[in-house]
Amino acid sequence: MTDETQAAAPDAPQQDQVKKVQFSTKRVYVKDLSFEAPNGLIATPAGWQPKVNQDLSTQINRIQDDLYEVVLNITVTVNTQEEKTAFLVEVHQAGLFSVSGLEGGQLQQFLASQCPQILFPYAREAIDNLVVRGGFPPLMMPPINFEALYAQAVVEARKQQAGEQAN
Repeated sequence: MTDETQAAAPDAPQQDQVKKVQFSTKRVYVKDLSFEAPNGLIATPAGWQPKVNQDLSTQINRIQDDLYEVVLNITVTVNTQEEKTAFLVEVHQAGLFSVSGLEGGQLQQFLASQCPQILFPYAREAIDNLVVRGGFPPLMMPPINFEALYAQAVVEARKQQAGEQAN
């Protein structure tokens, strides 16, 4: 017991200076959902080799002090070889997250990478479910590295900012 107290005493000032990061998922929900098949099932002939286009974006809204709504927007457009739209799926998968102990860039990075990483499996399941219910073969979306996407977006934003300052 004495050893624990003595070992803890030198660390006590450091603990006061370092904030503990606390994170919890409060709720996960679908904010918007859309499925369109403008050409119906006639767009899926035998030997169908679709062209899949996927667009991603994230919205972050501060609700209260440490409560944030993060919305992962995914739009998947699948075209035939003749460039006809077979189907289009749009999902806005949202979550409420409580985050404390992070500020500035660290908070932004966390909200823009870790929260979408949590939301993505829900969105992927919703997309696959809609596609199958629409009569099309399952659409298995590959995993996404949101940390790498965030880092790429930061690099692009810096390049754009440097380009604007040069003009």
